[in-house]
Parts: sequence; structure tokens; C-alpha cells
Amino acid sequence: MRLFAWVLGLWMAAMPVLAQDAGAIEDVIGSQLEAFNDRDVETAWTFASPNIKRLFGSSENFGSMVQQGYPMVWDNAEVRFLELRDVRGNLWQKIMLRDAQGNLHMLDYQMVETADGWQINGVQLLPMPDVGA
Repeated sequence: MRLFAWVLGLWMAAMPVLAQDAGAIEDVIGSQLEAFNDRDVETAWTFASPNIKRLFGSSENFGSMVQQGYPMVWDNAEVRFLELRDVRGNLWQKIMLRDAQGNLHMLDYQMVETADGWQINGVQLLPMPDVGA
């Protein structure tokens, strides 16, 4: 019983922090999506983690990768933030995104906290859930 109370206490203490993080994380992702819509690759690049910056080397390479590999991010029309989850010590923000053609896509953003605040450390395209009638 003591262990349960201790775990519950830890969980309740962490909830306000996760809620604060959720708002900041949504702001970062939303700002990057807006920058892509504005074709402001330099600003979009500022939301990428140091790991992503090392991987791509320049904002131009990064912008080309997004345009070619994630066209729904490059031309996004609407975003809906779903759950923020801790997966083995990493925070993942799931979003549903509508592209410029009206198609829906599900993506998972891995977020890392740096000295500059929350930054995007990777994005995965997820399969859309089956919707039955």
C-alpha cells in the first residue's frame, strides 16, 4: 500500500510538469509547421535538435529532406495535437495533420529538452487507424 501511495504521489507531482511541457512542445511543433508553410526554412531549422542539425548539416539540406520526404509537413493545412507520451524516457507528441490536398496523416514527433528549450529530434509517419462504419 505504501508503494502504491508513493507511485501515485510521484505521478501526481509529475502531471503539472507534463502539462507545462505539452504546451511548450505544441508551440514548437506548431511554429515549425507554420515556418514550413511560409517557406521559412531558416526558422524551421531553429526548432530542430542538435542531433538533427548534425545529421543534415544545413538548413537547405533539412528543408530539401522535409519537402521530399514529408510533403504533408511541408504543405500542411491543419494540425491536431493528440497524446504526449513518455516512451522509455523520451517524450513523443502524436499529431494528426491535414495536408494541403485535404488528406489526413498521423505523425509522431520525438522531443528533447535542450538549453534552448524543447526541440524536435525526429518525426515518424504512422499508419492511420482504421475507421469502421
